[in-house]
Amino acid sequence: MNTVFAAPVFDTTVIFEGKELFKGKSAAENWAKKLGAELECATTVEKIGTGWAIVGNVDGEDCVWAILRQRLKKISKE
Repeated sequence: MNTVFAAPVFDTTVIFEGKELFKGKSAAENWAKKLGAELECATTVEKIGTGWAIVGNVDGEDCVWAILRQRLKKISKE
């Protein structure tokens, strides 16, 4: 099964407080659309420090996704 979590993220990234984030808002928004469609939830993007992360709510839980080794990964916002 193809999943957005297996797709490589080749967009430019920045590291902020040890988290790899999208450098550009538009790149984050494109991935947010794909992720929202796969998880069947609303997603958007949020500025964290010098980069952009994907945010959404899955099964009543607020979630934040960034990048880990060219893949999307749920992270702690703090």
